[in-house]
Amino acid sequence: MLRRDGRQDRSPSRPKSRLASLRASLSSTRARAFVRLLSSVETGKTHAVLKLLPFIVMAVVATIDFGTGPTTGLLPLLALGPAFASVACGLARTTLVGVIALLLGVALGAYNDILWTPRTNVTVIAILGVTMASVLASAGRLRHERRLADVRSVAEAAQRVLLRPVPRRAGPGIGVAVSYTSATAEARIGGDLYEVVTTPHGVRVIVGDVQGKGLEAVETAAVVLGAFREAAYDESKLQGVVSRLENALSRELSGEQFVTAVLAEITGGASITVLNCGHPPPMVLTAEGDHWFADPPEDALPLGMGALKAGEPAPYQIPFAPGHQVLFYTDGVIEARDRSGRFYPLDSRAHLLDGADPQLALDALRADLLHHVGRPLADDAAMLLLRHRAAHTAD
Repeated sequence: MLRRDGRQDRSPSRPKSRLASLRASLSSTRARAFVRLLSSVETGKTHAVLKLLPFIVMAVVATIDFGTGPTTGLLPLLALGPAFASVACGLARTTLVGVIALLLGVALGAYNDILWTPRTNVTVIAILGVTMASVLASAGRLRHERRLADVRSVAEAAQRVLLRPVPRRAGPGIGVAVSYTSATAEARIGGDLYEVVTTPHGVRVIVGDVQGKGLEAVETAAVVLGAFREAAYDESKLQGVVSRLENALSRELSGEQFVTAVLAEITGGASITVLNCGHPPPMVLTAEGDHWFADPPEDALPLGMGALKAGEPAPYQIPFAPGHQVLFYTDGVIEARDRSGRFYPLDSRAHLLDGADPQLALDALRADLLHHVGRPLADDAAMLLLRHRAAHTAD
């Protein structure tokens, strides 16, 4: 059944920084590239300041001590130089900072006629100790950064295999846009999945959400996507694709694990055939500005729970006339909460998808979602937008 504009608010958001706010309002690829450049410049400036900070600190300490004499007792603060160096500098630079701090300590001790006093001796020992500890800390940080770079490269490779880039156009007159936000820090992929394939039976789409998180969820997502990519070409009906997915999952899942999914098929008419397996219903948007959530005629259990099913999920039709859009999403979108516990109001954010370019429009919706949450998402959030391009010649 098609249920119009009555869905309860459910979704996330995150407070935007100035750059994030600007990025959300951009309307051109060139502008988005410019913002990414600004972000990288800002990060580079921060790193440069951190590398200069040890020298600034030592210069300030030396200047004050030189002007006020030995009564202030600032010499031990020279050890801050090598301590700060371990944050952003390499081994050679950290060692150099330690040597400079040691030389400054000796020079100021001689200038103040306290070179061999306990105060100067303690300062020298402190600088030597902090320098050695900073060199070790810097070495550990560099190893961690290299390891993190390796993990990121592996994640990127896994993403290209598991979640392949979808085409911006799928079949005549169909624009496609995708967005994926992982809840895991530094991760590019998780338990949400999507795919768009053009087959002899039409354009077929899947958007799904694997129960659970971590590597096990990623493995299950890989099983679903692999089975879908094969079955989408072989099976003449979506029910056959679902059966193949069930068979693949029955060999992989254990216990009470499951996968919610929505499958769609576009054959060139003014409607889309949908099969919903326990997944949030897609949102339909018309060229006139109306929108609603396309609920299935009857509820169906998720994939992987075939043994409990009394029957197969029933296919139903949703309109896809010129100018129409259909947004598929996972529950990480509608169940995302802000700091006060309010769900993301996807229903009231439909106007963000009115942009001329579907990918930019979806990026604006994602930015609004992150702004609503104001912190890292608690669950992966995937969105896939289909647009009938006839009313949007810019696509």
